Amino acid sequence: MVLERGTRLLAGAMVVACVLLVGPSVPGGAPIARSLPADAAEDVVPNRVMTWNLCNPCEAGNVDRAAEIATYAPQIIGLQEACASDVERIRYYLQRLYGLVYHVEYGSVLQSWGRCGGAPWSPGGFGQAILSAAPMTDRVNVEYPDGGSEDRGYMAVTTTVGGQRIRVFNTHLAQRRQEVVRAEQVRVLAAEVARHDRAIVLGDFNAVPDAPELARMWALAADADPQCHPLPAGACEPTTDWYSRFDYVFLRGIAPREHRVQPTSYSDHHLLYADLDAS
Repeated sequence: MVLERGTRLLAGAMVVACVLLVGPSVPGGAPIARSLPADAAEDVVPNRVMTWNLCNPCEAGNVDRAAEIATYAPQIIGLQEACASDVERIRYYLQRLYGLVYHVEYGSVLQSWGRCGGAPWSPGGFGQAILSAAPMTDRVNVEYPDGGSEDRGYMAVTTTVGGQRIRVFNTHLAQRRQEVVRAEQVRVLAAEVARHDRAIVLGDFNAVPDAPELARMWALAADADPQCHPLPAGACEPTTDWYSRFDYVFLRGIAPREHRVQPTSYSDHHLLYADLDAS
């Protein structure tokens, strides 16, 4: 493990040296690496899952986003409000700067030139993505019958978490005052989650824990934080800059070990990750 960490640090140092020689990053050039904290994960953590709304098109560099992810190096990462082009750059930087290799599956429900650029006849995909250190199979991409003010959906894959094959979902529900729409979206999602004895559901639900529209999810699964639940006594740590809990790691048939909410300056949603007992 010491050798692996040394290799990653050496790779980052070489990139920084390159930048000093050739100048700042340009498309196709050397990216500017950001040093990781001393207590950063040394390699992919096999039982760790993360959810993060990138708040695209918030102004944030993909090099910095990659550094945030590399600090915790989860096995699975569910991204929301993500442009496919940004996800590809994040994957590239994770591998080139930190030696972390991820597979990717997309669940985009929009083709958005305004948000993601691209040619007018081929706008960039915008929506969800799942990164996994292990290969993924059986991907599905489902658009909700009613997305509300913007098309929304969920995606699901089967992959390995903690050495076990598990179904992983990633979703983004309707925003703001669209409670009735979210309730119907949760009904669609919960019906599919219920088909699996063991499942992980990541995402931005745009609803606080005691919101009525989340009742079907709570009936099927628990949050990775045992203290977070819809009862008045629940103590759910906020996951947004406006002090609301909108982001969740719902677990069905899987026990949590630890969890962490990590504020970040690169989105108005915090990073949320959980270490699981998936055995």
